[in-house]
Amino acid sequence: MYQDLLLATDGSDPARRATEHAVELATQLDATLHVLSVSEEGPQAESKQDRLRNDPDTEAETAAEAAEEEARSADVETTTAIRHGVPQEQVVEFAETNPVDMIVVGTAGRSGLDHLISGSVAEEIVRNAPVPVVTVREQS
Repeated sequence: MYQDLLLATDGSDPARRATEHAVELATQLDATLHVLSVSEEGPQAESKQDRLRNDPDTEAETAAEAAEEEARSADVETTTAIRHGVPQEQVVEFAETNPVDMIVVGTAGRSGLDHLISGSVAEEIVRNAPVPVVTVREQS
């Protein structure tokens, strides 16, 4: 049933927890893990880049490589992809145009004003994905 899992990662703590979960799922299901990281573009990405002084392309590549390394060390068949754009849109588009059965994504579990201001990438993926989505919350 689930032979191709899509892991969306940005290298954050919630994404690392999602990576652990996705690798375990892929191991148990004998599934291929498709790792996707998105180099953010647009106004939010520019303000994030100003605050963190990091290159979005490098961040995306580093996140994908770390997830791929973890999956391969568990003998999970893995592919990686880097896309540019709005993360939630790119994840959904990848799921629509590639043979994936499930998406695994981390979530910081924000609520209240913080959620209203920044929205939730995971929530948008859940809302628009063509396949089931597993969200993995950051440990508190």
